[in-house]
Amino acid sequence: MSVTTTAETKPAPPPVERIKIKVDGRELEVPKLMPDWQGKLQLTTMLQACALGGVEIPHYCYHPKLPVAGNCRMCLVEFGTPMIGPDRKPILNEEGTPKIGRSVLPYEPATPRGAIACATPISPGMELYPGSPATKQMREAVLESLLINHPLDCPICDQAGECKLQEYSVDYGQSSSRFVETKVHKPKAVDLGPRIMLDDERCILCSRCVRFTRDIVGDDALGFVNRGSYNTLTHYPGKPFDNNYTLNTVDLCPVGALTSKDFRFQMRVWFLKETKSLCTSCGTGCNTVIGSREEKIYRYEPRQNDAVNSCWMCDVGRLNYKWIGRADRLKDVFVQRVGQASSLSPTNSGQAGSLTHSKSTWTAVLNEIADKLSKAASGSVAIVASARQTNEELWLLSKLKAKLGAISDSVPRLGAGDKLLVNADKNPNSAGARLTGIAADPMGSDIPKISDGIRNGAIKTLIVFGEDVTKHGIDAALLDKLETLIVSDILPNKTTESAHYLLPGCAHAEKRGTYTNVKGRVQKFMKAVEPSGEARPEWEFLHELVFNVTGQNGFVTIEALFNQMAKEVPAFNGLTWAGLGDSGVAIQL
Repeated sequence: MSVTTTAETKPAPPPVERIKIKVDGRELEVPKLMPDWQGKLQLTTMLQACALGGVEIPHYCYHPKLPVAGNCRMCLVEFGTPMIGPDRKPILNEEGTPKIGRSVLPYEPATPRGAIACATPISPGMELYPGSPATKQMREAVLESLLINHPLDCPICDQAGECKLQEYSVDYGQSSSRFVETKVHKPKAVDLGPRIMLDDERCILCSRCVRFTRDIVGDDALGFVNRGSYNTLTHYPGKPFDNNYTLNTVDLCPVGALTSKDFRFQMRVWFLKETKSLCTSCGTGCNTVIGSREEKIYRYEPRQNDAVNSCWMCDVGRLNYKWIGRADRLKDVFVQRVGQASSLSPTNSGQAGSLTHSKSTWTAVLNEIADKLSKAASGSVAIVASARQTNEELWLLSKLKAKLGAISDSVPRLGAGDKLLVNADKNPNSAGARLTGIAADPMGSDIPKISDGIRNGAIKTLIVFGEDVTKHGIDAALLDKLETLIVSDILPNKTTESAHYLLPGCAHAEKRGTYTNVKGRVQKFMKAVEPSGEARPEWEFLHELVFNVTGQNGFVTIEALFNQMAKEVPAFNGLTWAGLGDSGVAIQL
């Protein structure tokens, strides 16, 4: 009897073709083909092969995510290939190994000829000599040429500490300069665009910025003018350099030619603490690095994640951090009382019968809230939780929702997107709000029901996290009808003014947690700075509130909380905090 099966087995991928080369006498076996800047397979270059062998080839114009230009010449490497006889057969040494002929200048046979490693493919039997005296001499000559007209701006240059010209001068350059002539002076402090300042004297003409704007962004806005030593970078005449990705050119610039107006002269980079985080400006979830010092954030930079944002991020997201340090941040726990002097509203003198806010403590307020929620009738509570809250916070709120029989929803936040990184969904965690059961389908469709419930008296308690509901159909008059309004937020608004209980929360840079982006990638972010005043990460006090109301415990750390959530939310099954790594894990939405 024959047995048939409908299950299709995927054919095994073809074996990767590999070739053998030598790097400074060490034999390596490397793939014949490797991805180029677009992800297409191409012949492996010398630079890629050396990188696989752990050997650094210095370079300026080359970038793995940009087209190859080959114009800086810093990656010149001496090399040799197997010699071929008149009979087209390999010439062998006495011991039977292929004889290698080093590449030399045709008009000067005693002088080695280098090849640019960024654009030259390897071939079987090739030998590379990145550590040879000839290669060293080539690098010294290139650096000497680049430094001829370069200004001595290091003490005032923003790129100091991150400058490849500084690093390579130390590692590969000469100890002294032979140049005694007057340097060519080019324009300094050129206003290239609304966010970019250019110092043409520092530019080494690597063309990274030109290729990025042309080939990645599709805005052919930059180019070189003039010739020789007077060659300068500039923008298109009459059109400032202004698109939503201009600040990526600051990251790409290997020297201090392109600087960010926002970060310019603000802080020396070696003083900054770097923290792995995420951009919260839209649903893409670009991976970022937060640069901070002494609890102040100075800049956001993109962090490479090829599954999300490659090496880039938009200007809007990069500059979306200053609100975190605003002077009017909510810093204290407030409770609304009758006839007390208000700390929140100094204009209120606390006359008898007036509702005023006074400071309280976390323990007292959480116990009082838990008592009220425990006594609330099923269905009399509603929750509006922002899709800017973390997965963990939304899940804890879903615990309260289940216990109280509450109706819940999140506020949709839509805007313009583009074809590169900006998503039309301006919430960083819309997917998480849906997966944890907080958001309605479609998002925002239950907010009118909450409004009607307050109006007719069915909903007596409203819990709001991270939203000003007065802008989304629940006005101040409706909020006044509530018996209990519990609000957690970061900045003051009309909803926080009406709150009976005001719980100061944290920005994502002030806590740890996870978001799920629009493509279903669960990513974690780390804490960069301490929160202001008495503000606490929302998951911390939500954990206490959930324990007080439901009796469920076990979430005393963010790791334990995430792992418990992953067991109970079907979409997150199998995930662990440690397993997310730095680049996250994709799930099925």
